[in-house]
Amino acid sequence: MTSYADRPWLGRYREGTSTGLSLDHGSMLDVFAATVARHGGRPAVRYFDGTLTFDDLDVRSDTLARHLLEQGFAPGDRLALYTQNDPAFLVGLLGTWKAGGTAVAINPMNKTRELTYLLTDSGAVALLCLDELWEDVARSVVEGGGTDVRIVLTASGTDDQSRDDERVLRVTMSQGATPEGTTALRDVLAQDARGDSPPLPPVSAGADDVAVLTYTSGTTGVPKGAMNTHGNIAFAAKTYRDWVDLDEDDVVLGIAPLFHITGIVGHIGVAFVTGATLVLTHRFVPEVMMDAVREHRPTFSIGAVTAFTALTGVPGSGPQDWSSFRVVYSGGAPIAPVMTERFDAATGRYLHNVYGLTETTSPCLAVPLGAKAPVDPDSGALSVGVPVFDTVVRITDDQGRDLPFGEVGEIVVDGPQVVPGYWNKPEETAENIPGGVLRTGDVGFMSPEGWFFLVDRKKDMINAAGYKVWPREVEDVLVSHDAVREVAVVGVPDEYRGETVKAFVSLTPGRSLTPEELIAWSRERMAAYKYPRSVEIIDELPKTTTGKILRRELRER
Repeated sequence: MTSYADRPWLGRYREGTSTGLSLDHGSMLDVFAATVARHGGRPAVRYFDGTLTFDDLDVRSDTLARHLLEQGFAPGDRLALYTQNDPAFLVGLLGTWKAGGTAVAINPMNKTRELTYLLTDSGAVALLCLDELWEDVARSVVEGGGTDVRIVLTASGTDDQSRDDERVLRVTMSQGATPEGTTALRDVLAQDARGDSPPLPPVSAGADDVAVLTYTSGTTGVPKGAMNTHGNIAFAAKTYRDWVDLDEDDVVLGIAPLFHITGIVGHIGVAFVTGATLVLTHRFVPEVMMDAVREHRPTFSIGAVTAFTALTGVPGSGPQDWSSFRVVYSGGAPIAPVMTERFDAATGRYLHNVYGLTETTSPCLAVPLGAKAPVDPDSGALSVGVPVFDTVVRITDDQGRDLPFGEVGEIVVDGPQVVPGYWNKPEETAENIPGGVLRTGDVGFMSPEGWFFLVDRKKDMINAAGYKVWPREVEDVLVSHDAVREVAVVGVPDEYRGETVKAFVSLTPGRSLTPEELIAWSRERMAAYKYPRSVEIIDELPKTTTGKILRRELRER
């Protein structure tokens, strides 16, 4: 769609072979094994005052894989990871792969209804979750029947300081009793004495095998499991490595949640590919994260702009805290030009854009290292970048025909990072990923220089601080309240989150309900980023003559 001949810096990034990026990406197990062979004694994870080397991760994940196989876990089975940003997530991920299985990444904010759906849809037979999540949510789901889960491992993010001589973090050492009906991960990992265990049976994980099911909402609002393969993740992780010039001397700040595709690729994948150290802090608390920045001096990170904004707002923080960073990237939501200016002023670092989806295994467009994204003079939008290695991004009309420069259409992506489909959803796969080419549903345009600009998101989708929220899912929960007659959910501008969720509600005749009561009720039934932050009670929702609710009219209020 454009010539790169007169723009050599764009040409370098468009032609992946110029950096030695191979299209034969193998499996992530091969990638990890190669890094262990080269950098086994180097720190893989720093978690508060504890450290795990790549050798440590290798041994612990071997031990977990043996346990899973002994419990009847078979190649192709799924293990659900329901934790925070803890070392247990990495051990669980690797252990699942070594047992020949597929991991299912689950948001720890999900409640009973959401967890039930994800475990049922994925057919997970094993679950690794935090102690408190087992007691508060997962126990009732698993013990209530209806899922295939028969292996339950519980863990904690507690930092055990019992080995002060080495200050080694013993992954997930719980201070309390093991929940009934579960096996403590600490007890499984206590068997990890080197050389005392038989070798694992060979696992034939290939590039086309599904490594992780990462759930995303579809056009109908029903979550779909994107099948991120080993090859998808390996390619995407190598893209970050070569795009940003990362190596084993880098330190990655784990600011994005590990259950999200950004965390899986931009944090874990990057560490596994390069031998870099990954810094984790259990969950995102700005003050705690800033302490980790000051202690561990990271050089690279990628996360939502709202997270970086929160970090720059920590009292006493300033450019001196960011001096170790070579580069910072932001994805998950568009960035206004003023946000990059504010970030630069607060940190002395430029905030690079990156654009991707769960279905593109994170990056497909990115601002090159050393370049600054242009601002479209007409819309004022900041570019989300240019195509990454070996990736073709097009702007098409409704019939799939390429559009000229500057014309707005759907963003379509073709490359090694595009998933082969959705788990057990052939119709949705055929509609959204025909022939292996992703129709993103996002609309944008491309400049003659090759820069892409995002104009809008999928119709009605709400992007709250980088989390996708589909109105129908929220509406289905709210309308289950017996005082609610009809409901429509829309996204409204929010200074901090970009967008937030608002519900317009009409009540059942004769019933009363305050907005505050409905917000509190929904908060107990939905993840924190989904429940409406505001509710407006109105007599009647605006509709078309056929009875369809006019969300657009409500949004324009």
